[in-house]
Amino acid sequence: MKVFISADIEGTAGITNWDEARKGNPDYAEFREYMTDELVAACEGAKAAGATEVVVKDAHSTARNLILSKLPTYVRIVRGWSGHPDAMMFGIDESFHAALYTGYHNKAGTDTNPLAHTLTGTVSRLLINGEVASEYTLNAHCAARYGVPSVFLSGDAGMCAEAKELLPDIATVATSEGFGPATSSLSPQAAVGAIRDGVEAALSRDLSKCLPKLAESFELVVEYTNPIEAYRGSWYPGIEHPAPRTLRFKANNFFDIQRAIRFVV
Repeated sequence: MKVFISADIEGTAGITNWDEARKGNPDYAEFREYMTDELVAACEGAKAAGATEVVVKDAHSTARNLILSKLPTYVRIVRGWSGHPDAMMFGIDESFHAALYTGYHNKAGTDTNPLAHTLTGTVSRLLINGEVASEYTLNAHCAARYGVPSVFLSGDAGMCAEAKELLPDIATVATSEGFGPATSSLSPQAAVGAIRDGVEAALSRDLSKCLPKLAESFELVVEYTNPIEAYRGSWYPGIEHPAPRTLRFKANNFFDIQRAIRFVV
């Protein structure tokens, strides 16, 4: 079994402030370690379930966060940003049997995580076919393009609830819950144990139930916090600019949606 893992940081246990997620800040080193520990736990759970190959995409900020010396020998790591539209899922293809997500956070405008956002701070809302989307929504659709089911996610409680709205059978571990600028969280050690066990159980089930059905066509709407960003993106071929802070783009396949996002967000 071949498993792909996309690892973010804003949904790791305990994380509460942007200083803990940004390279160069004193608090970052501690939470980089928690991010790595949760990712390693997912790898260990996958191995226990029979995975023979695990590919990890470091998917936060610089994409150079995970502590490489902690990774198991059977893991292959994808670091940095290639510029490919698969972005946080770069490296996945049809050969994988399952996709997992660690450290994921809820979308912009939600109150379940003080660090909730969608891709960048310039996006107020991003909608796919009229539904407000998170990074997980985009990435689960990306995996589905390759026929890969999304079987496990760890992150804030709101993100876990949203993940189940798209895929009721996805297994989740809620690491924290947001209350305004505060959080209530599992201890890092408890999160690691829950993720390891959760991944092993998730990969031991019928994975086919975690493959979302892709629509026949797609409409992307991006609402920005600033009209300047919308104006810049309005020059993308085929995109509409219906309001000062809004862009709209239609396509018959999800890769074209991903490509548009790559250039306008």
